[in-house]
Amino acid sequence: MNIPFWKMHGASNDFILIDDRDCTFPAADRGWLARIAGRRTGVGCEGVILIQPSDKADFRMRFYNPDGGEVEMCGNGARCVARLANELGVAAQKMTIDTVAGILQAEAMGDSVRLGMTKPFDMLLEKKLSGDNSLVYNTLNTGVPHVVVVVGDLDECDVMALGNMIRYHQDFAPAGTNVNFIKVTGEKSLRIRTYERGVEAETLACGTGMVAASLIASKLGLVDSPVNITPASGDVLAVDFKIDGDEFENVTLLGPAVHVFEGILKY
Repeated sequence: MNIPFWKMHGASNDFILIDDRDCTFPAADRGWLARIAGRRTGVGCEGVILIQPSDKADFRMRFYNPDGGEVEMCGNGARCVARLANELGVAAQKMTIDTVAGILQAEAMGDSVRLGMTKPFDMLLEKKLSGDNSLVYNTLNTGVPHVVVVVGDLDECDVMALGNMIRYHQDFAPAGTNVNFIKVTGEKSLRIRTYERGVEAETLACGTGMVAASLIASKLGLVDSPVNITPASGDVLAVDFKIDGDEFENVTLLGPAVHVFEGILKY
């Protein structure tokens, strides 16, 4: 089977995208998915994204991590799939996307996409890890679960060691969590580094993580909306939102969605 694909990235978070409206992509073959996602054995990516039919929205987005496991959604990936869906005629410039996390709204704007996020939930502020009173963390689910830790020196932070420890900590079992380390750089700006669940490494950007970090930093009184947030890739993305009591409203993520190349996968 020959399968056309597009390689795209959002703030250096890179993806393989497939037009799977005929629902023939072999997503159940996790070993093969892991091979094509591998940097040495395949195309290389931090996620495989399928465009499928939906009776709830313009199309359904399915997202698979490099280990072949399916997860709820991905902010950077959703921007890329929104741009591709618009270019393929699957959706208009303003569209709705069906994900496991809920229905997203998106607007394709050339090389950028504004993504309307699902309603965040499960926020906890200034908690301490079981068995470790020295590490203070915050949590928020922005489509997938995130831990956010405020640090003094982001460059010296051991993202791999700390991220891996928190990701697999018993407090977040059995599903685990993504882990974000942030530093405030201004009244409306942050820097962030992310250890991503499923990739099991630091990634150059994570859209849902940037949203979680911005919202938590706002609730902690560290920044105001809109927040310009810079991940390890060096891109600057914008997280906009309103706060109504304990609720976040109209949460959006604006950032790049860039084509890299096209090709054929052989299955």
